[in-house]
Amino acid sequence: MNVLCVAGARPNFVKIAPIVHALARREVTTTLVHTGQHYDQAMSQVFFDELGLRAPDHFLGAGSGTQAEQTSAVMTAFEAVVGEVEPDAVVVVGDVNSTVAAAMVAAKAGALVVHVEAGLRSRDWAMPEEINRVVTDRLSDLLLAPSADAVNNLAAEGYRTDQIHLVGNVMIDTLVANLESARSRRVASRLELADRYGVVTLHRPSNVDHPETLAGIVTALATISNDLPLVFPAHPRTVPLLDGLKEQCDPGQLRVIEPLGYLDFLGLVDGSTLVLTDSGGVQEETTVVGVPCLTLRESTERPITVTQGTNQVVGTDPEHIVEAATRALAIDHRPCQPDGWDGAAAARSVEVILAALSEPDRPRPTDLVPDFHATEDNRTSTPDLEADLHR
Repeated sequence: MNVLCVAGARPNFVKIAPIVHALARREVTTTLVHTGQHYDQAMSQVFFDELGLRAPDHFLGAGSGTQAEQTSAVMTAFEAVVGEVEPDAVVVVGDVNSTVAAAMVAAKAGALVVHVEAGLRSRDWAMPEEINRVVTDRLSDLLLAPSADAVNNLAAEGYRTDQIHLVGNVMIDTLVANLESARSRRVASRLELADRYGVVTLHRPSNVDHPETLAGIVTALATISNDLPLVFPAHPRTVPLLDGLKEQCDPGQLRVIEPLGYLDFLGLVDGSTLVLTDSGGVQEETTVVGVPCLTLRESTERPITVTQGTNQVVGTDPEHIVEAATRALAIDHRPCQPDGWDGAAAARSVEVILAALSEPDRPRPTDLVPDFHATEDNRTSTPDLEADLHR
């Protein structure tokens, strides 16, 4: 059998790496595709180097563009790869444009479609990622959920119980495997940071593409930086937007630097006092390393990081951000480990994939419970699926 694994952007590489490694341990033939959604050294190649990923078998070179341009570029190039490889299964991860594009091509080709990190919902239809999540789940044969809330979302939407598998968080597999190495790099010392510092990440269009919103966030960051120096590894497209605000906002001790590789960024977050972000993955990482996190959005698709972790969803109002930072810095946070965030999620995922491929007459996604409203008949209880975590 041949399992084709797809990645396209920074968070994808962190999630696909443990899946590729787990497939290799089972001696499964694996084809690795890099869509090129993130394509430069700082945003892509360094992740392959640090995570021990071999060079991709296919690089699609999709590049940047509008949502439609990027999605269509991935679909066009990926269709040719699927036709050549004829995979038995296609594994997609996360919620970026590469994810939904590859899932659509794979579904039409008749391959088993596997969505890793299925079932996450922000219920914010203004987020492009939310649309990608919902569409990818609908196209997928296997829905590999990272947490119990994701399982409940899928069950409430009517997916069959044999599709849904609570496997845990593959992103945390990568963190567990690399945390000590990240700490040994002493990135804070190399950047000449103080003993206490905060980390900022911003990349979502709802924040960085709206000047008034971004200006308000920068104003809040400047205020916080009077007491806690902040370092901001900025996405290349965000830097000119920040530069355009210099006459309008005093950045205080907000220090903007180039993007970091996975290990350096993980080490930076692990040693920090506070993180302010709009990234879903960073919400998860801060939960596990026990660093308080403020999510600069109105919602999160990862509520478990709030209920069982160190995360607070604080929105983008400058005054609210500053108040939340003050409260967070006064609390003693400790590392948290939600069920299945234990470093073995990829192994459980591969077990599910191989079991499905051994069933010649498996049901397809079209065999969906027709009522998308949760009822006593179609809601799947989380405990029924917890056995997946302990096999």
